[in-house]
Amino acid sequence: MTLSLQDHFAPHNACFGCGPSNDKGLRIKSLVPEGTGPEGPVLCDWTPQAHHEAFPGMLNGGIIGALLDCHSNWTAAWHLMGKHSAESPPCTVTADFHVKLRAPTPSDQPIHMEARVAESTEHRAVIEATLSSGGTVTATCRGTFVAVKEGHPAFHRW
Repeated sequence: MTLSLQDHFAPHNACFGCGPSNDKGLRIKSLVPEGTGPEGPVLCDWTPQAHHEAFPGMLNGGIIGALLDCHSNWTAAWHLMGKHSAESPPCTVTADFHVKLRAPTPSDQPIHMEARVAESTEHRAVIEATLSSGGTVTATCRGTFVAVKEGHPAFHRW
């Protein structure tokens, strides 16, 4: 896929972490490498700016959580879309996610995220993701993401 999942399926989404239409957001771009199946991996490279710092030179932990949450959510949506042979991903929401900050993440270089499906059922996927900087894993995440139905506030948000 040439476009990111966000740009292809949700160009008007305003989510702070992944919305292409949110000029003040993080605007991550989750990419599916050619030939990758619905189990992943889904990849994302993103470059921090000074206003994303907790203190000089180090990325804020809340920003790290938002990055991993949104990237993992899109990995789940991509997986569930493939699992159901759908033409577009279902709207998914975070049921839970747990981030481990393993080392300080420098803010003066790009970060790389990689997410994969650990397990799934009909309408939910558990995703495991890593965030690395300079080749060192600085944070990990495991989360559960659920496809929502009509009546839920997030239904058709993209």
